[in-house]
Amino acid sequence: MIEIKNLHKSFVKNKVLQGVNLEIHPGETIVIIGRSGCGKSVLLKHIVGLLIPDEGYVKLNDKIVKDLSLADLYELRKKFGFLFQGAALFDSMTVAENVALPLVESNKVYTKDEIRKTVAEKLDLVGMKDALNVKPAELSGGMKKRAALARALVTNPEYILYDEPTTGLDPIMSDSIDKLIKELSEKIKVTSIVVTHDMYSVKNVAAKVAMMHEGKIYFYGTPEELLKSKDRIIVNFIKRTSA
Repeated sequence: MIEIKNLHKSFVKNKVLQGVNLEIHPGETIVIIGRSGCGKSVLLKHIVGLLIPDEGYVKLNDKIVKDLSLADLYELRKKFGFLFQGAALFDSMTVAENVALPLVESNKVYTKDEIRKTVAEKLDLVGMKDALNVKPAELSGGMKKRAALARALVTNPEYILYDEPTTGLDPIMSDSIDKLIKELSEKIKVTSIVVTHDMYSVKNVAAKVAMMHEGKIYFYGTPEELLKSKDRIIVNFIKRTSA
């Protein structure tokens, strides 16, 4: 479980997080929404220990992240897979080589057969088993996201962080990525944290929604509760992001 307690973070005079409290339960898919600059990405960076809070803490599996040694922090990060907004594939590598990279760079020694088998399994899981030897330049935006997701899954993480997974995709491909996120959550019971502005994704994948506003969690509940809310700030946000 991830427990976020009274989290504060400022950059010079800019107060970004001003007392964030949130619990993320094992196997849950939670979507974090909020306007640009509200602190969503800063919150993710605290979860994996890339930033140290000014006040409060993130606790992961009963360990307070900011108190971990550097060696323990590296071990903690192995529990996470990350899907970057732009996929972040290496153009000079094939899809298979991109997906294999976390295994190749790992401290654990894998045989070539183990790497080949694992890569094939993860690509099959995201519907790309025939794209092993394809270069990223030959893929559509949606296929790049799928390949990047296979890479995020290759180390069998407990948690996956999705940064705007449907940004830049057409509605059909966005729907395909949403279905994949939901299927993976159900199949492999991975805990998923999705940062998005896409209200369609919120409805499609979220078990719970956390809306950030003015450095805090302004709303926490189900997608249905969010959409039924009469709160002015929530209604205005939904109108802007659904337009």
